[in-house]
Amino acid sequence: MSERSTGHRNRAMAHLMLNFGMIDQPIDEALDLYFQQCAVLVTAHDLAVMAATLANQGINPVTGHRAVGAEHVRDILSVMYTCGMYNFAGEWAFRVGIPAKSGVSGGILAVVPNQAGIAVFSPPLDSRGNSVRGLKVFEALSREYGFHLFDLSLGHCRFSQAVQPPDAVALDA
Repeated sequence: MSERSTGHRNRAMAHLMLNFGMIDQPIDEALDLYFQQCAVLVTAHDLAVMAATLANQGINPVTGHRAVGAEHVRDILSVMYTCGMYNFAGEWAFRVGIPAKSGVSGGILAVVPNQAGIAVFSPPLDSRGNSVRGLKVFEALSREYGFHLFDLSLGHCRFSQAVQPPDAVALDA
C-alpha cells in the first residue's frame, strides 16, 4: 500500500511508456502488479540466495535447480549494473563495480559474476532510495576483495598467462 500511495514517479513513467507504445492499457493493473512485486516478503538470506543463483549462471546453489536460464543471466546482470541502484547506478558502477539491485526496504543484493552473491539489509535509506549502511558495506567489500569488474589486476581475467597481442592487421578505412 505504501508503494501504491507514493508511486507517482512510476505512474508518470508508465504513462510515458504508454504514450510511446511500449506498454498497453490497462496501466493501473500493470502498476498494481509492479507495486505488489515491490512488496514481496524476503529475508537477507533469500536475497543472498537470489544473488548467488545469478552468480552461479542461474542455478540455485542451495537446491541445485535451475531458476533462470543461463542465456538470461547476462541480460539480468546488465540491467542490474546499469539501473539497479536507481539514480545512484552510475556512481555505484564507478565505486563498487558489480551488478546490484536495491529495494525500498533497505536491502541490497549484488553479484560478483561466477564468484559470489552477497546481500545486506539495513535501513535507513538515503535520498536516492538506497541503504546508507549497505552502500558503505559494498564499497568496503569491493575495495577489500577487488570485486570491481574492471579491476583486471586482481584475477578476474580468464587467462592464466599473459596473452600476446595478435600481429598487426591492416584495416581499410
